[in-house]
Amino acid sequence: MAKKVVATLKTGSGKNFTKCIKMVKSEKTGAYAFKTEIVPNDQIEEFWKKK
Repeated sequence: MAKKVVATLKTGSGKNFTKCIKMVKSEKTGAYAFKTEIVPNDQIEEFWKKK
């Protein structure tokens, strides 16, 4: 079933989106966590500038 989803993202309007994964350090504990979002291609720079 996952193959269908991947194939759809590669052909249809899925080419207009990118999955961004950013490592963020917690201020309270100091531990690292991953923040993942699927953003439109024209908003990728804004994702990396956000804290």
